[in-house]
Amino acid sequence: MRNVLLGLLAGSMPLAPATAVPADFKAKAEAYLKSAYPSDGPGAAVIVADHGKVVYSGGQGLADLPSKRKITPATMFRLGSNTKQFTSAVVLQLVQEGKISLDDPLSKYLPDYPRPGADATVQQLLTHTSGIKNFTSIASWMLSDGRAKPITTERLIDIFKDQPNDFPVGTKYQYNNSGYVLLGAIIEKVTGKPWHVVVQERIAKPNRLRTIRYGVEENGFPQMASGYAEKDGKVVPATPLHMSSPHAAGSLIGSVEDMARWARALHTGKVLSPEMYGRMTSQNRLPDGKATPYGFGLGLGELRGRKTIGHGGNTAGFDTATTYIPEEDLFLAVFANSNDSAVPPDVAIAKIAAMAIGEPYPEFEKAAFSPAEVAPFLGVYKSGDSERRFFLKGGKLFTRKTNGDDQQVYSAGKGRFFYGPTTLAWFEFTKNETGTPVMTFYQGRNQEREAVLRSGSIPAEAYANVPRDVLQSYAGGYKTERGIVTVALAGDGGLTLAFGQQNARKLSAKSETEFGIEGMDATITFHSVGGAIDHLVFKQGAREIRGQRLPTAS
Repeated sequence: MRNVLLGLLAGSMPLAPATAVPADFKAKAEAYLKSAYPSDGPGAAVIVADHGKVVYSGGQGLADLPSKRKITPATMFRLGSNTKQFTSAVVLQLVQEGKISLDDPLSKYLPDYPRPGADATVQQLLTHTSGIKNFTSIASWMLSDGRAKPITTERLIDIFKDQPNDFPVGTKYQYNNSGYVLLGAIIEKVTGKPWHVVVQERIAKPNRLRTIRYGVEENGFPQMASGYAEKDGKVVPATPLHMSSPHAAGSLIGSVEDMARWARALHTGKVLSPEMYGRMTSQNRLPDGKATPYGFGLGLGELRGRKTIGHGGNTAGFDTATTYIPEEDLFLAVFANSNDSAVPPDVAIAKIAAMAIGEPYPEFEKAAFSPAEVAPFLGVYKSGDSERRFFLKGGKLFTRKTNGDDQQVYSAGKGRFFYGPTTLAWFEFTKNETGTPVMTFYQGRNQEREAVLRSGSIPAEAYANVPRDVLQSYAGGYKTERGIVTVALAGDGGLTLAFGQQNARKLSAKSETEFGIEGMDATITFHSVGGAIDHLVFKQGAREIRGQRLPTAS
C-alpha cells in the first residue's frame, strides 16, 4: 500500500498529499494495454489520474475499422450507464436548491403515473429500490426495431409504466434503468428543459467537459468511435440504437479525458455540497438493515482491500468502466468500442488499478499439460450446497459451477490454472495431509480465497433413447421473455437448441421430455397440451423461463 495520508474536505472528500505511482507503472500499463486489445480491431482508451494529475493515458485498436482510425484518449465513446452519475448529480443539485426532495414520491412530478410505482421516492429511484419494472428486461421492447428510432420521454415511460412491479416499493435492491428514465423526467418537469440540456448547462459547461454530450449528437463528432460486436467469430457493426432510447440511464457520450476531469470536479467538492456528496457515495440501507452496493448513480465496491466508487456501462457497441479509489485519490477509466471486447473494461480497469497501487494481480502464461498430470485433480469440489466440477472434454480443461456454464481453463504449470484474460479468477491444487486434493480458488478484485476438498468423481450421466419422431415433434421456435429459442433436429439425429442468434448447443435426453444442455448446468423440458407440443421450460437453478411454441408454417 502506498504511503498515503488521507485528508478530508468537509468530512468526506479526499485531499491526500501527492504520491507517485510505482516508477515503472506507465511502462507496465502501456504493455498491458497493448497485450489486452488488438491493434487491428475494436479496442479501448485508458486514463489514470493520481491526485488529479494524469499519470498514464493511451489507446489501442481502431475507433473505426473501414477508415483504420486509431483510438486515442480523446476518442469519444457511448458512456452507457456511466450516464447515471451525471443524472444523479443534477438531481442532487436540485435537491440542494430546494426544488426536489429525496423523499418526494414520483406522483408529485408525474401525477398520472400508476401505483404502486407512483409511491416510489426520488431516493428509491436513485438507489434502484423502487421495484418498478426495468424496461431493458422487457423482451418485446428490447427485440423490437423501435430502439433504432427516436423516442420521447413520455413514450419511453409508456413502455414500462403499466407493467407490474418486480417487488414492493423500497423492499429490495435490483438494478433498474427505468428509475433513471423517471429521474430524467423529473428533471424535465422541474426545469422545463430536456434532461440532457440541463446536464450540459449544470455539469458539462461549468466543468469544461467538451465531449460529454447527448448521444443523439454523436454523428457530429469526428472523434466519435464506431461500435462493434462479435457474431459467429467475426467482428460486425453493433445493433442499431437511437441514442434517445437509453435516456437519462445511458444516453451520454464522452472521452476518458473528460471523465477524468469530471471525476476530479465531483470528488473535490466542485459539483455538490459535502452533505450531498456524502449521500451520493454512501451505501443505501433497506428496511431490514441490509446495505446495498450502490449510492446515488454510483456503485460501491472494493479493490485490493480499498473502497472504490465507480460504474460500468454497456450499450450497443460499447462497454465502459470507471473507478475512483478515495484512499489513494486515484481515478481510472477504460472505454471499449465493442460489446465483446477482447478484455472487459471492468477487468482491465482492475488490473491497471492494482498496478498503480503497487499490488498487481498475478499474470499467467499458458503451459502445456498432460492428461496424466491433471487426472488426480479431476472431479467434484463441494462447498455447502454448491459444487465446482473440474474436467477434461475434447482434450481441453473446464470447470462448471452449480447452475453455471462450462468455463474453459488453461494450465499455468505448477498446479495453477486460469481462465484467460477476461477474468481475475484463478485456482491452484495442492494435497492435504491425507492426500486429498484441495482446490484453492482466488476471485474478484479482492482475490477472495476459498479452499475446497475434492469430494469425489464426476458421476456418469444416464441418457434416454428417444424415438426420432418424438424428437422431430419438439423442433421449432419458442417465444420467451428473452427472445426466440430455436430447437432443431441435427444431422446426427439429436436435438440442438439456440438462444436468439447464439450458436446452437446439443441437447442430451435425460428422459423422453427432459433434456440437458451442452455446456450448461441447466435443462429444457417439453410440455404437451391436447397431444401437441405447447411450450418448453428452461430451468437453471432457481431461474425458470417459459417458451411458448410458435405456429409452424403450413
